[in-house]
Amino acid sequence: MDDILKIGGREFSSRLFVGTGKFPSPEIMLEAIKASESQMITVAMKRVNMMNEATDDMLTHINREQVQLLPNTSGVRNAKEAVIAAQMSREIFGTGFIKLEIHPDPKYLMPDPVETLKATEILAVDGFTVLPYIQADPVLCKLLEEAGAAAVMPLAAPIGTNKGLVTRDLLEIIIEQSNLPVIIDAGLGAPSHAAEAMEMGADAVLVNTAIAVAGKPVLMAEAFKDAVKAGRKAFISGLGAVSTHAVATSPLTSFLD
Repeated sequence: MDDILKIGGREFSSRLFVGTGKFPSPEIMLEAIKASESQMITVAMKRVNMMNEATDDMLTHINREQVQLLPNTSGVRNAKEAVIAAQMSREIFGTGFIKLEIHPDPKYLMPDPVETLKATEILAVDGFTVLPYIQADPVLCKLLEEAGAAAVMPLAAPIGTNKGLVTRDLLEIIIEQSNLPVIIDAGLGAPSHAAEAMEMGADAVLVNTAIAVAGKPVLMAEAFKDAVKAGRKAFISGLGAVSTHAVATSPLTSFLD
């Protein structure tokens, strides 16, 4: 099945994006990334050893030709800080891809819609491929589209909660209206959540916590990979209509004739 996702001039056959935080060790993280077959890996600037001579930097073990790094601005509190972080990221990682995260509240980590829109407008003009992490707000998604975002990343539930598709009704509206790729980000806690998101028509999902904190992260990464593929195939195939009453699979008329 030739089913390619295009973002920022790059093509992705995998629709599972994974994060790099919370893993019990760098070795397990790298094994999980390999098992996931992901081609888009998020990384927080504050967690990466920036020294060129570093030999234990996780980035040295990732094939940059096959995997797109997606640095994120996690930790910034407003648009001004986000723009500075993005510019630093471009110099350090050598990519214009940026996951825009602005959440000033450290307790709930809710993204700031006003500052996110401001930063997207600035960064898009500066040539960045901006993927903003946002609340599941259909109106905001359209504004970000107009501002030059390359995709939108609405949350399914608060970061790290593993609650699943809490914002399902709003996500369905976003998917229906968007002319950009919709990547469901944050809150997906089980492979079944990822499959459901893909069945809805999401273009991709991003998973970190559910894989990293699993009893067997590598096996869980493989499970999410399979779930995303299955959900995408189901969406493309066309799910059957939901009925309020029983519908026979075999004809009942003339049975005894």
